[in-house]
Formats: sequence, C-alpha cells, structure tokens
Amino acid sequence: MVVSEKTSKSTRIQRARREEILQAALEEFSQHGFRGASINKIAKRAEMSTPRLLYHFRDKEALYRELLKSTLLLWLGPLQMLSDTDEPIEEICAYICRKLEMSRKFPRQSRLFAGEIILGVPLGQAEVFEPLRATFESKIDLLQSWMKSGRIAPVDPHHLIYSIWATTQHYADFEAQIADLSPQKMPGLYTQAEGFLLPMYRKYLAVE
Repeated sequence: MVVSEKTSKSTRIQRARREEILQAALEEFSQHGFRGASINKIAKRAEMSTPRLLYHFRDKEALYRELLKSTLLLWLGPLQMLSDTDEPIEEICAYICRKLEMSRKFPRQSRLFAGEIILGVPLGQAEVFEPLRATFESKIDLLQSWMKSGRIAPVDPHHLIYSIWATTQHYADFEAQIADLSPQKMPGLYTQAEGFLLPMYRKYLAVE
C-alpha cells in the first residue's frame, strides 16, 4: 500500500502532538499525582484546547496509563541489565551507576513512579507490580547464586536491592529537599553520590 506524502506528514504531526501532550502530562502528574492532576491543566501545559487533547487521549486515565507504561519500562531497564559475571561486585556497582544516571536524566519519571506507589496504585497493583515482580525475582536468584558461590558477602538480597533503590532514587524523588538542605551539593550532585555509594557497597559486599 502506498502512503501519500500528506498522510505521512499528518502522522508525523500527530506523533509530535502526542509527545507534547505526554511531556505536559508527565510534568503535571509528577507534581500532583493522578488524583491532583486534571485534563484541563495538562491541556494548558501542552498549549492546546481540552477537546483537542481528548482527540489524542480519550481521558485522564488513558493518558496516565500510557505514561506509566513507558515509565515502568524505563524503570525496569537498569535492573534487567544486571547479569551473571565473574565480577559480581562490579556488576552491582554498574547497576548503581545506571540507577543514579536514570535519576539524573529522568527525575520526573522517577517521581511519577514513586507517586504511583505512595498514593496507592490507583490503576491497579497487578498492572504495576507484575512486570516488576518477574524481573525482581530473577535478580534475587542471581544475587543468591553469587552468595552461594562465595563471590559476594552473604547479605539479604531483598534488602540489598531495596537499599540500592532507596539510595539512588532519593536524588530524583527528593531533589527539592536536597536543594533546600544542601544547596552547596547541587553542582556535581550525582558525581558526588556515585563517589560515596560505590565504595560503601564495595566494602559491604566484599567477601572477608
């Protein structure tokens, strides 16, 4: 089937408009959560009328689901990359670096995902947790295999992952708090965080 130049141009424009809407929605949802955000405010951020926005997304929930889906894939990426290796401590450190980089580059997405959890998962727990559960469980098995073979210290693998999430995502989710309490740390914040976290985890995971 031949696609006309007019149709192709129209499709590109529609994709661009959808992306503008998603960026506006990301800003609104990351600041106010699902319950506090409104279609009218999102439309205003996107500099379009509400009816025009609803031409692309039928309602607030559809827009939120689209954002959450892409955010979950982004959030899962660094964990999925954690793989078996002869140097597991350095592999874990590389994972920490990926998590810090995600917090640095995608703070709004991180806050959106955190808000989804904190506010009670308004779109259903299965939709959020099931994709995460399979990856999480496989990495728990990997960590346990490293412990059994004596390649990392025998620690609780669940709390290890939770602590990595806590110490890396904090920089995105509580950026305003850091800026207020430690403004002098903001320039080079993530480089400093990496310099603090990696030696800490290397020492914690080293086999004595």
